[in-house]
Amino acid sequence: MEIAQINVFNLNEASQLSAIRCADLSEAASVCLDNQGHVSGKEIKIEGDLEGQFKLVWKEVTDQMRRSRNDLEDAVEGGAYCLAMLVIEKLTSLKVTKQSKKRTGFDYWLGEGNENGVQGLARLEVSGILRGTRGQINQRIKEKMRQTQKSDNLKIPAYIVIVEFSQPIIKIKKR
Repeated sequence: MEIAQINVFNLNEASQLSAIRCADLSEAASVCLDNQGHVSGKEIKIEGDLEGQFKLVWKEVTDQMRRSRNDLEDAVEGGAYCLAMLVIEKLTSLKVTKQSKKRTGFDYWLGEGNENGVQGLARLEVSGILRGTRGQINQRIKEKMRQTQKSDNLKIPAYIVIVEFSQPIIKIKKR
């Protein structure tokens, strides 16, 4: 059975964010994967409440891209957003409709793609780890589960997605 492919630079098809924002996040994901020694075509495992396996493909990372992403902590955040959005869209058909405001307890609104910027059907909270252990991934899940409680009054599901780049692995919990 052939593994489905995800093109890191097709984020604009999996969200309602601007093309420039999508390109920025896609570049960050590519730099993080490259930094960990991965080459385009790398398989990534999805585990947790949603499961799957995909083959990630991306454009060749240039020195200019690396210089632009010299702050790897910043790149990990953007890269994690990119991969989380792509995987959530593949596994649920939900797309990012807009960014959430600070202090809401989550990063993005998810919807079916026809909400035109209104509040969505679910919440997305993302965290990235450049190189981590299973214990660190599980600890981050717990932290993010608590964080999303701030917005439980919305009475819509929250997807917590942790992206670890060295293995690479994505862990998803739904609450």
